[in-house]
Amino acid sequence: MKRFAALYASVDQTTSTKAKVEALASYFREAPEDDRLWTIALFSGRRPRRLITASVLREWAAEKAGLPLWLFEECYPVVGDLAETIALILPPATTTSDHSLTHWIGHLKTLSTQDDARRKAGILAAWDGLPPTERFLFTKLLTGGFRVGVSQKLMTRALALATGIDEAELTHRLMGNWTPETTDWHRLIEVPDPTAALSRPYPFYLAYGLEETDQITPVGAWSAERKWDGIRGQLICRAGTHHLWSRGEEVMTDRFPELAVLKDFLPAGTVIDGEILAHDTNGPLPFATLQKRIGRKTVPKKLLVEAPVILMAYDLLEAGGTDIRQQPFSARRKQLESLCASLPPDLPLRLSPQVPFEDLEALARARVESRDLGAEGLMLKRLDSPYLAGRKKGDWWKWKVDPLTIDAVMIYAQAGSGRRANLFTDFTFAVRDGDSLVPFTKAYSGLTDAEFRDITAWVRKNTQQRFGPVRQVTPTLVFEIAFEGIQASPRHKSGVALRFPRMARWRQDKPAGEVNTLEDLRQMLAQFG
Repeated sequence: MKRFAALYASVDQTTSTKAKVEALASYFREAPEDDRLWTIALFSGRRPRRLITASVLREWAAEKAGLPLWLFEECYPVVGDLAETIALILPPATTTSDHSLTHWIGHLKTLSTQDDARRKAGILAAWDGLPPTERFLFTKLLTGGFRVGVSQKLMTRALALATGIDEAELTHRLMGNWTPETTDWHRLIEVPDPTAALSRPYPFYLAYGLEETDQITPVGAWSAERKWDGIRGQLICRAGTHHLWSRGEEVMTDRFPELAVLKDFLPAGTVIDGEILAHDTNGPLPFATLQKRIGRKTVPKKLLVEAPVILMAYDLLEAGGTDIRQQPFSARRKQLESLCASLPPDLPLRLSPQVPFEDLEALARARVESRDLGAEGLMLKRLDSPYLAGRKKGDWWKWKVDPLTIDAVMIYAQAGSGRRANLFTDFTFAVRDGDSLVPFTKAYSGLTDAEFRDITAWVRKNTQQRFGPVRQVTPTLVFEIAFEGIQASPRHKSGVALRFPRMARWRQDKPAGEVNTLEDLRQMLAQFG
């Protein structure tokens, strides 16, 4: 654990990419293989499951530190991180240990099978035998909230430096649903696994938001298609089987069983990049329809009927078992068109139509029409672009429609976390319904630090009541709330839920009496829901 703590400190205390890569590469050369494997898992989001609730951890930590719980609760929002707060308030360790990262993760697995009394004793003993940084990391593992400022691409670069294996090959090997319990360092990193290769996807190519339209000139060098509002997915058909992967490297094969039929019609060695959409005979359905299926391991027959899906094909990455990502998009597109044209029309696969345009004005008009067609905007791709890995600038752009907006008044405020732990940044907003205010959404992004500081000072002076970390404030401040979509929601008092809400601006020019109404939201729901 000492070696892992030293690595964590090295990457956490610098913003230099070079320094982070060098620290990681050194670790991957020198650490025990099982610790290296767990480090890759942790840094790529494969965290252990939460062992204990945050509220119980706070109680145990306050008890161990000899502090009243209320004092711990006052410290927590100031520090902004539960594990760091615990590491700071606990008394110095009275014992020492030299256990590895793998040992402590195994210890957590053992504790997960025990009753509360033994679990508490095991956690307190661990806290008592670890110095502050290691104690902090152990608590992070306990909460299942382990995060570090290292992207998977940066980690892969360090692995390539440490092992001499090609970075692209490593990126491919690290994709998938492996865990340190199902593989080892040798099998995952050093030995090519042809069986795993049958199911493994390619790294997704991601686009940046379009900044200026002159970035897509001359227009004749570009292709346009709709940016469909679903779940990005990669369908793999190899050796008579099929696999479906999300952009987040999650296997979704069993969640969308209606796509299984595609393996009977697609040639072996076919990989298609596309969008999983809720879709019926009339066209795309709202994202809210698809959302009913997100997170489900199995799908009941009723939901299969209510929320049918298709794969809207964007790109062809592998044809006849050959990786064609380095071919220009125009060539890959022609092969995809030929493939889709050879399939029966009733299969749950559609070719994403290209949007014709002669100039930027026509393209802008097509963008505006997107929402009426159930799309988020346009995807713009250079005809000569290869299919790269990760988010790159220059060849692919997304040009989304302008967001929907509504003016609302802030009624609750809560402190943020991390570097914004001393600021009120998380707000609840309401609209008018006659003489009443009805809460309808929360938002925490979109403003500058300076604006958050001014709002924080105002919140402290205008708090009406406190409910734990939440403060009810005088309903005075008005904000323009931007969002990508709206849907009916019986779980919310307002009857609606917003997609990706954020604060577009602080309306200091507008009084609370002029905010939008619940009826305005209902009209938006009727038009765009």
